[in-house]
Amino acid sequence: MNTIEIKEKFISKKILCSLFGHKIITTRNVTNHFKEFKCTVCHLELTNDEKGRKTFLTPELKEINETLIGFYNKRIHSV
Repeated sequence: MNTIEIKEKFISKKILCSLFGHKIITTRNVTNHFKEFKCTVCHLELTNDEKGRKTFLTPELKEINETLIGFYNKRIHSV
């Protein structure tokens, strides 16, 4: 599969999501309040921000979520 075919498939998936909306599933529970989500069609990754809204999952937010998981697990296991 060459790069043109890959781009065409990616663009067609993005068009499907823009027309019909994303089909979002929860991929990981970071804490009780924070979760990570992913679109099953275009593989767009999202997470919650501090106000509870869904935002794009950037590498920085991925690191923050990993740190939150560590703190959350330490807190749960120390009780």
